[in-house]
Amino acid sequence: MNHCEIAFVWETDADSALGLPTYATDGAAGADLRANLPDRGAVVLEPGGRVLVPTGLRVAIPDGFEVQIRPRSGLALKHGITLPNAPGTIDSDYRGPLGVIVMNAGAEAFTIAHGDRIAQMVVAPVIRASFATVDSLPDTARGAGGFGSTGQN
Repeated sequence: MNHCEIAFVWETDADSALGLPTYATDGAAGADLRANLPDRGAVVLEPGGRVLVPTGLRVAIPDGFEVQIRPRSGLALKHGITLPNAPGTIDSDYRGPLGVIVMNAGAEAFTIAHGDRIAQMVVAPVIRASFATVDSLPDTARGAGGFGSTGQN
């Protein structure tokens, strides 16, 4: 198993009793992030609405890695709660507050309470590319076929 250390700092008014992100099981790829709301309150997210939910954390990611923020499948299936920019990327040089953009794609209002697990974070290696223009691209069997060009099955 690969391993890298992610360092966190609590925001001044955050509830550190919620703890750092945690993996729910030994085989989990994503660590759960919790809502760390001002005044330990709640946010009601109406259908179609979106909100930036604070986690109370700032993060330092080692160079050569990123953190991807992804929806929790149970919230998506049961309530239509998703992340509109999923996966969101946190770069290794970002040091600001860690917030999660949450959207209600469901049919009913959804309440996010202080301490709720709202998203998961996945640590991933980053490969930096170099970019160049060329006179032509090599041919492939697919060619310029776009959306749906490989069939329906």
